[in-house]
Amino acid sequence: MIHDIAITIVSYIGDMGYWGIFLLMFLESTFFPFPSEIIMIPAGYLAFKGEMNLYMVVFVGILGSVAGALLNYYLAVSFGRGFILRYGKYFFIKEQTLDKLESFFNTHGEISTFTGRLIPGIRQLISLPAGLARMNIAIFSFYTALGAGIWVIVLVAVGYFVGSNEELISEYLKSATLIALISVLLITVFYIVRYKRRQEILED
Repeated sequence: MIHDIAITIVSYIGDMGYWGIFLLMFLESTFFPFPSEIIMIPAGYLAFKGEMNLYMVVFVGILGSVAGALLNYYLAVSFGRGFILRYGKYFFIKEQTLDKLESFFNTHGEISTFTGRLIPGIRQLISLPAGLARMNIAIFSFYTALGAGIWVIVLVAVGYFVGSNEELISEYLKSATLIALISVLLITVFYIVRYKRRQEILED
């Protein structure tokens, strides 16, 4: 059954082309519980078959992710916390969830919009506390694109090199996710070291 679903999704993305990837990744980055794995892995497989351009698949995937995140950001900026709590319940966003997101954002700062893109349950919603905090839009877009980019590349690579083999996809996705998390850790450490050095220079 899973194989049939995968074939259907591959066919669907193939029919809609890059616009389909953009639209589905846009939805995945908003409130809809739509896993990016079932979008970008089949797209990577289509790139392997030569039916889509590999670089365009990655670019459009990142673009859709950023666009969806910007929607959440502007909803938070424009309507505030009360609006999110009032209507977020229809998308499984409870007050406790928003509290945890805000705590995560406040604890880890602006780079949380980057690291959050690889954490299940936070990936789609980290844009909300960023919007509530009125984070600089250029910095927000940069970190979102960076985090989304790593994840999109991981998924596309799995689809490209593994194809439609379900067992190998599961195995390689775990390894690729670990590599992505290590990359995030290294970039985060670099950011923290750079930030501390900048603070020391300002204090001097």
